Amino acid sequence: MTIKKLANFLLSSDRGHFSELPKAPIDWLTHPAVRFFKIEAVAGLMLLFFTLLALILANSPFGDDFKRIWDVSLGINFHKYSFERTVHDWINDALMTFFFFLIALELKREIILGEFSKPRLAMLSVSAAVGGMVVPAIIYLCFQYGELGQNGWGTVMATDTAFVLGGLALLGKRIPRTLRIFMLSLAVVDDIGAIIVVAFGYGSQINLTYIGLSLIGFTVIRLMALAGIRSIGLFFGAGAVIWLCIDASGVHATVTGVILGLMTPTIKWVSDERLHKIVDVVAAHPPGEQWSSNPYARHVLKTAEAAAREALSPVERLEIMLHPWVAFVIMPLFAFANAGIDLTNMAYSNSITTAVFFGFVLGKPIGIFLFSWLAVRFGFAILPTDLNWRMIFASGMLAGIGFTMAIFISNLAFNAELVPAAKLGILLASLVSGLLGVGLLYFFTRFQGQTTHNT
Repeated sequence: MTIKKLANFLLSSDRGHFSELPKAPIDWLTHPAVRFFKIEAVAGLMLLFFTLLALILANSPFGDDFKRIWDVSLGINFHKYSFERTVHDWINDALMTFFFFLIALELKREIILGEFSKPRLAMLSVSAAVGGMVVPAIIYLCFQYGELGQNGWGTVMATDTAFVLGGLALLGKRIPRTLRIFMLSLAVVDDIGAIIVVAFGYGSQINLTYIGLSLIGFTVIRLMALAGIRSIGLFFGAGAVIWLCIDASGVHATVTGVILGLMTPTIKWVSDERLHKIVDVVAAHPPGEQWSSNPYARHVLKTAEAAAREALSPVERLEIMLHPWVAFVIMPLFAFANAGIDLTNMAYSNSITTAVFFGFVLGKPIGIFLFSWLAVRFGFAILPTDLNWRMIFASGMLAGIGFTMAIFISNLAFNAELVPAAKLGILLASLVSGLLGVGLLYFFTRFQGQTTHNT
């Protein structure tokens, strides 16, 4: 019996009433909320809301107080040892590690279970992502080579996954599924590339001792997995220790999330066949007999609970668990802490703002389109039959929304005086790219049925 058949059996008319958990009054609130947060566009709307709120507060009479909130120091002092960071740094370095961890999980799943398992299809996204990193950086350097902002070339490399998927969600079913997969894969590879830039381009002096300790930590994680340890809490505890070691090593600590995400297994512990057998044992329990009065029955229930949990791979379970926290807590909080720019004292002719703006608005669509076309032209990749080059160019324009990772890198790449100018360029570019990208995709898919593979 397959999972689908089992579900149909449980939902059949004679037992459908008992196939769900009992209803409670709170369900009247929680169920609509859960359905609301499953809508993809909501994550983008949450980011937009907190971005606008941060801008409003930063330019209000409460602007100075708003900025001081993020400078409050939090940490632990123990004898001679002190570990403190500002609220801003805790958000950018610690909480964002979970964001990078989720990105790495998505990449691992795509490589093993998803579209990246098809090499030539995967190469289309990889090639587009490379173009979307290289060309924007070149355009940025054309404006800033030899200038104060020269070191900020990494700012224009990344694409904001939440805003891009939110933009696609606004267009609904007119967007082919393959375009969504292409953009998701592109954004994930893009973010991984940006993370590598963060780790080695904007890290401080490397401490080999702590690098060695972190490698030992990763080895311990691997041995725990091989030993069959299933506790997520233990793995997160070990990951926290590794984070501290990498943070002290000079490599940016968020790299911890990427490495641990790529190390997460994609093989489920309980097979479908074993799960069905365990479910059959539960189903065979006499309806009138109490579970609590029979030790064997209690053992069966605990086994069924573990089997249902472990029927998904660790990658899938962690994605399901972390996605709401990252999408609706961590990323909005990051936007709230980083998007507050004082626009009243901004020099709008600043060359860094111009370089960032054109790096995204011109570099992203040109790079993504050009490298995708070259990959298909030379046979490294294939273009799916329901996509065309106009869609690729329009999606490249949409990829100019670089909000989250771009702001993250700008905080590392620029000194405090230059960061506001870079953030202004990011916000303007994200706004223009989002509007043009969604508009072009709407226009190009308006008569989708008349477009062909060679358009």
